[in-house]
Amino acid sequence: MARNLQPVEKCDCNVIHEDVVAKVREKMPEEEILYDLAELFKVFGDSTRIKILWALDEDEMCVCDIAYLLNMTQSAISHQLRVLKQAHLVKSRREGKVVYYSLADDHVKLILDQGLIHTTEDNV
Repeated sequence: MARNLQPVEKCDCNVIHEDVVAKVREKMPEEEILYDLAELFKVFGDSTRIKILWALDEDEMCVCDIAYLLNMTQSAISHQLRVLKQAHLVKSRREGKVVYYSLADDHVKLILDQGLIHTTEDNV
């Protein structure tokens, strides 16, 4: 996704709007929660994991199916699924010898859908 970087506009003065700062500071989550949120978004920073999540949004799949779909090794897919599972983005269920993966919940679908909408909209 190629985008032209525009310079950031900034104030021509040093006025602090203390009421706004105080209101925002009061509502800001604790540092640990913000750290955890940043870690969650890091998981979304890998295109292979995004492809896996997108595929699992369509239907539950086993490692073999995902590997075939993405033309990758089962080992590579298993590694990425482990990362996604640790981040509570996917879940698994066993049926005999086959383990099927799916999105953990509707929140994951919402994050994907909103991200896709944001990246495909015209930013004016």
